[in-house]
Amino acid sequence: MSKTPLIELRQVTKVYGQGATALAALKGVSLQIEAGDFVAIMGPSGSGKSTAMNILGCLDSPTKGEYLFQGAHVEALSRDQRARLRRRFLGFVFQGFNLLARTSAQENVELPLLYRGESAKTRHALAAKALASVGLSSWEHHTPAELSGGQQQRVAIARAIVTEPAVLLADEPTGNLDTQRSREIMELLWRLNVDHGITVLMVTHEADMAAYARRIVRFVDGVVASDSLNPNPVGLQPGVAGAAAAPALSEAV
Repeated sequence: MSKTPLIELRQVTKVYGQGATALAALKGVSLQIEAGDFVAIMGPSGSGKSTAMNILGCLDSPTKGEYLFQGAHVEALSRDQRARLRRRFLGFVFQGFNLLARTSAQENVELPLLYRGESAKTRHALAAKALASVGLSSWEHHTPAELSGGQQQRVAIARAIVTEPAVLLADEPTGNLDTQRSREIMELLWRLNVDHGITVLMVTHEADMAAYARRIVRFVDGVVASDSLNPNPVGLQPGVAGAAAAPALSEAV
């Protein structure tokens, strides 16, 4: 019996508007993603990659087609059910960090747990653990203004993983960072994928950042133009910080 993919899109279309003004952002996209994969999604502006990510992140719904998550039909869920799936299984990292300016790193990381109704004691412990996992144990009381861009993105990643999601969706996570900070963030995403088995889906315009992924999917004009394995991800190359032969990936939680 074949294994059920963690995520599957079947002939997904997305149309905005109606009649003469209708715009087809996705035109029959089919895609399978296994638990533990690291996928870079690339393509020019207007190619449909961001629309696909919004659907995968349960932030939007397909016009037609099927979206399955662990075999369940997401397109048939209500808005509230999609929100619960999002809170339980998905974490998000954005190009602009999206941190609350007047709150500490610790408080920013605790936010998803607050929405889930966790106790203050649990929130503090899990946020401290998440910050430690991104190398910011001693920065928990600093506000975003007191952190560098790379540190702010680390806080954003800690916030995304504090709920122990199955999938991390990263939208241009290095877009606002210099080359060195970008590499540090990519190495962190690689370690989260390898060490914690988190499935990573990342939109990027940058080929050198996509080179960290195990698989590269390219969108053009609303369809998947190519889908190829990366035989030599940067994280496995000698001389890269944190590089090591990847252990067997665990099942997503």
